[in-house]
Amino acid sequence: MVSEVTEGVKVTVLTEYQPDYSNPRQAHFVFTYKVVIENHSENTVKLLRRHWHIYDSNGSVREVEGEGVVGQQPVLEPGEVHEYVSGCNLRTNLGKMAGTYLMERVLDGRQFRVVIPEFTLIVPYRLN
Repeated sequence: MVSEVTEGVKVTVLTEYQPDYSNPRQAHFVFTYKVVIENHSENTVKLLRRHWHIYDSNGSVREVEGEGVVGQQPVLEPGEVHEYVSGCNLRTNLGKMAGTYLMERVLDGRQFRVVIPEFTLIVPYRLN
């Protein structure tokens, strides 16, 4: 589990390898990640966009950019929390992801980027 706070918005990520959906012989490794976004600021904020960098240990890098998260653009009042689960597939049993959310302060429309902390995607048997 990793966390990062930007302008009062805390992002925490937890990952899990999904062996039932993976096929190591065909270089297909599936991971899920749960993201918890907590608004510790004094302002209501809206998540507008996401921007990810996905790194495979074979040197390939993918970039994913788009509106919202899992089809939503959540609005968080001060003290509120939004959670979602998404997934990623890799060609290797080790990789990492990192990125940013584009957020907007509802009061005045000021936009700012919130850091999504870098996290590792690793098949458990790699740890032995």
